[in-house]
Amino acid sequence: QVQLVESGGGLVQPGGSLRLSCAASGGLFGTYTMGWYRQAPGKQRELVASITSGGSTYYTDSVKGRFTISRDNSKNMVYLQMNSLKPEDTADYYCNAIRRGVTVWGQGTQVTVSS
Repeated sequence: QVQLVESGGGLVQPGGSLRLSCAASGGLFGTYTMGWYRQAPGKQRELVASITSGGSTYYTDSVKGRFTISRDNSKNMVYLQMNSLKPEDTADYYCNAIRRGVTVWGQGTQVTVSS
C-alpha cells in the first residue's frame, strides 16, 4: 500500500493562497481515490476534496470555487490549490488514499489563515 507525506502548509493572510502537496510512495498510486481532509481545533475531521482514479472530483460546499484538487500519476503526487483563503480554513490538513476498503493517512500539515 502507499505511504503519504504532505507538505506546503504554513501561515497565510486572509485572501492568500497556498498549495498543499502529497507525495505517495508505494505501488498502484493511480488506482487510489485520493482526498484531502482537514481538522480544526475542537472539530471533527472533514473531507475537503477528493479525486478518483478517473479524475472525477468532489468538493465540500465551503471550498467550492476556491480550492482545486489535482493529481499527477506520473509523479505519484496529489495537490490541493487553495485560493481566497479564509480564517475558517485554518486546520490541520491530511492527505488520504482509499482503495478496495483500505485507507491510508498522511501525517498532516498545518494551515493557518490569519492577519
